[in-house]
Amino acid sequence: MFLRAALRGGNWNNGSNARSGLILNLNNEPTNRNNNIGLRAALIIARRRMLKGILPEQMPKEFRSSLIAKYEKHRRRASSEPTFSAVSMEVYVKRINNIFEKVYSFENIYLAYIKARKNKRYREDVLTFTDNLEANLITIQNELIWKMYSPGRYREFIVYEPKKRIIQAPSFKDRVVHHALCNVIEPIFDARFIYDSYACRKGKGTHAGVERIIYFLRKLARSLPRTYCLKADISSYFPSIDHTVLKTLLRKKVSCEDTLWFIDTIIDGTSCGSARGIPIGALTSQLFANIYLNELDTFVKYDLRAKHYVRYVDDFIILSDSKEELWEHLGEIEIFLQDKLKLSLNHKTGIFPATLGIDFLGYHIWKDKLLLRKANIRRSKRRLRKLRILYEEGAASFQKLRSSVASWQGQCKFSKSYSAMQRVIDFAGLSEVFR
Repeated sequence: MFLRAALRGGNWNNGSNARSGLILNLNNEPTNRNNNIGLRAALIIARRRMLKGILPEQMPKEFRSSLIAKYEKHRRRASSEPTFSAVSMEVYVKRINNIFEKVYSFENIYLAYIKARKNKRYREDVLTFTDNLEANLITIQNELIWKMYSPGRYREFIVYEPKKRIIQAPSFKDRVVHHALCNVIEPIFDARFIYDSYACRKGKGTHAGVERIIYFLRKLARSLPRTYCLKADISSYFPSIDHTVLKTLLRKKVSCEDTLWFIDTIIDGTSCGSARGIPIGALTSQLFANIYLNELDTFVKYDLRAKHYVRYVDDFIILSDSKEELWEHLGEIEIFLQDKLKLSLNHKTGIFPATLGIDFLGYHIWKDKLLLRKANIRRSKRRLRKLRILYEEGAASFQKLRSSVASWQGQCKFSKSYSAMQRVIDFAGLSEVFR
């Protein structure tokens, strides 16, 4: 028996379920005459459809015992594991099907090529691919249609700043394929992400995340005497992502079998060769990382009811006026990460007063000031000086040098660190070129 009354609530997304009458569409005005049901009409229909009540002793014995068994089963499950609220469960009610044709359409593959070559048009692999463009795009299309596509080898290299990481970069053909997939599925998942997730999303980014934290700090300072910060970081996030869990999360929203085959092929085709880890450097990894930790976002926002929460990739911040509440949140988050996502927090996780400043997204953040992180200043000095030497030797173009300096100036201007900006430029020996 399906108890429809359990689904009563607001449909904030204006979805097709608003026609059911038992789900209230709170976006509509009572006078709305579109296909969805407005608030007033939904209440009327809900009353008409309400079952007439009967006393428990009037129920048939078999029916009453089955209801009690179902209730006890639900109660045991609710007490043994964290559950999502009705708001977060509603997000995954509707699954998307029949989207694979959009993925392998020639228009989408060509758009993916345009995006993949952006700022890389004159690289050797891009020029080689472009030299026979139409044939290469048709080859990709046919491989997807006939399910013959398999990822190529990833090019591995190591970066040491800000810390040592192994980067696995796909070939240009695979980058085109990744863009073709993300063009279609990214809007589907991005619409379900919380507002305060700031990594690898249009209209977000590090500066928007910093501004949001400053807004929260000022908001709390107006009404509370003291603010505490829980700052957490997930240990080895990308290498720790479990393929089985990731595929399960993707299937909560996508039901198209062909598209799921394509996604599974990309996940399983990483050079890691194991059931854990996705490559740092692939476009799909950025999207998969956000989908994976969207479960944490939903848990923190809707189950823990943490209002002042910001996440960027695997780093997140929670602000509160109660240190005890933050310690409780930390314990529940650790259990959730281990049980549901098979992740763990690293040693950098801690709770401290916000008056000490929050070291996040490359800045030290207070409610009334913003400073650049000293490690960023040291790295910028070394990078710009090295780039200037390469430019003088003819190994780097002036365009690359100018772009790097402009990037550094943008960081400094955002935090109004004009003296630090000029010190770094002087140290790199670029003061006469960039004033």
